[in-house]
Amino acid sequence: MPEIPRPEYPRPQFVRAAWQCLNGTWQFERDPGDSGLERGLLGRELTGEIVVPFCPESELSGVGDPDFHPAVWYRRTVRVPRDWAGRRVLLHFQAVDHDATVWVDGVEAARHRGGFTPFSGDLAAAADPEHTYTVVVRARDSRTGPQARGKQSTDYEGRGARYGRTTGIWQTVWCEPVPETHLGRPRITPNVAASALRVTVPVSANRAGHHIRVTVSDQAGVVVRGSARADLDLAPEVSLTLPGDRVRLWSPEDPHLYDLRIDLLDGDGEVADTAASYAGLRSVAIDGQAVLLNGERRFQRLVLDQGYYPDGLMTAPTDEALRRDVELAVRAGFNGARLHQKVFEERYLYHADRAGFLVWGEFGDWGANVGGPPGDNQRPTASFVTQWLEAVERDHSHPSIVGWCPLNETWQRLHDEITVLDDVTWGMYLATKAADPTRPVIDASGYAHRVPGADVYDSHCYEQDPKVFGELMAGLAEGTPYVNADSDGRAWSVPYRGQPYFCSEFGGIWWNPDERQGEGSWGYGTRPADEEELQERFAGLVAVLLDDPRMFGYCYTQLTDVFQEQNGVYRFDRTDKLDVSRIRAAQLRPAAIEEPGE
Repeated sequence: MPEIPRPEYPRPQFVRAAWQCLNGTWQFERDPGDSGLERGLLGRELTGEIVVPFCPESELSGVGDPDFHPAVWYRRTVRVPRDWAGRRVLLHFQAVDHDATVWVDGVEAARHRGGFTPFSGDLAAAADPEHTYTVVVRARDSRTGPQARGKQSTDYEGRGARYGRTTGIWQTVWCEPVPETHLGRPRITPNVAASALRVTVPVSANRAGHHIRVTVSDQAGVVVRGSARADLDLAPEVSLTLPGDRVRLWSPEDPHLYDLRIDLLDGDGEVADTAASYAGLRSVAIDGQAVLLNGERRFQRLVLDQGYYPDGLMTAPTDEALRRDVELAVRAGFNGARLHQKVFEERYLYHADRAGFLVWGEFGDWGANVGGPPGDNQRPTASFVTQWLEAVERDHSHPSIVGWCPLNETWQRLHDEITVLDDVTWGMYLATKAADPTRPVIDASGYAHRVPGADVYDSHCYEQDPKVFGELMAGLAEGTPYVNADSDGRAWSVPYRGQPYFCSEFGGIWWNPDERQGEGSWGYGTRPADEEELQERFAGLVAVLLDDPRMFGYCYTQLTDVFQEQNGVYRFDRTDKLDVSRIRAAQLRPAAIEEPGE
């Protein structure tokens, strides 16, 4: 492990040159009774150490304690470089699970609810390089009650499709200097029809004479430059039309990215703040039951990616590990992924953008099913909506994201009462559409669709016999596709209305050639007798979906084994456990929906 783990810049679509990574060794202390504030932990040295950004449950943290942690505390000191003197310094946390409070020199600087999204506070209103700043973080992580926890188990042992927990800081901590009037994170929206990029740039304050200037470049140099006044609107917008000979669409075959430089100019025309970004010019649209990329039908061969690692849990041990996961999926014949039950690190999306890899952004909503009367067992809170909107805002500008999935497998019977699940599902769907009208949204992946006419409809089906699987999927031709229901056939979802449909979870073939006697192992269906049977089953299941002219894609479970869930194409350590070339060959043939005239 390097002296500073995960040292790469954590926010690759909004890059400032000056920054300081705060990963590494911090003081650390468990607080099992959540009494630390009363016991004075805010004002004293802590008794242990931890390696940030790895959670205390992980091996890479140096703590390696998989038990429950109702509250944990972190402490470290920070000195800023001399050339930051007098500037405001922002303190950033990329992700802390689940409820975080941050103090700087004993004064609260930030608080945040949600385990997946970034938040910030002030390290200093005007930096003093001679001063040593003390940063203290308390993270609370409840074992009970509704909480967006994704695949984290509420039992001590992981079981089935639930795994170990992540508490506290699990992504990069860092700081950067900014002027008092500074740029906010840009929102970059491609407009293929107009050969343009729309760049919306919030500013911290509107000052007379200030301007925003955006420069778009490619490998040949500057493509176009535009500007807008920054003293009239809270979020000035610049629309940049690309010359015809410099238009190059982003796609899996050609993942072209334009470089962007965004400047905030003061009244004298001097650069007050500047940042670098990038953009891909691509479109997503719907034509009947087909989903189009850049105006063309594109069958989405997706794989379920859980984003777990044996030594770092939800945190990749290195940036290379994130890039490698994209490469492994492509090697196996997939052109994209559902980023499942977790808001992935931004660096993953950066690598997906560069690889032309299609992804569906998803929220880690599991944790709302906390019991209650039948038909009212899901109790998501208002914070599910706020946390999800933070994720959508963070990731809006990534061209690799081609769809949004706010909820997953919300098991709850449909009846004539309006429940909390109905309200929150509608709220998350409408909020997503309002925040980003450019991408399709599915209200919930599998099980409990509650928005009639949502952009996309789907099901999850782990039938292992390709013949039976084909019979289950055949109803799409008559407008009555396979729909998840409970064991006695009672509906979980509103009826299908003819929108694009895909089987967004299938397969999950249970296969572990290395399993030892007595070792826990889990997967779907009957375990194949040998790899040949697995390969034939995979090819048969995939063929059912590829050959359906109304199916716009699929998502196979899953990319890698994850702890006891051993149904991946690769082992948990990312090594091969089967002939990946045959998995690839079974997928790389034309899909029926892509054929002319379909």
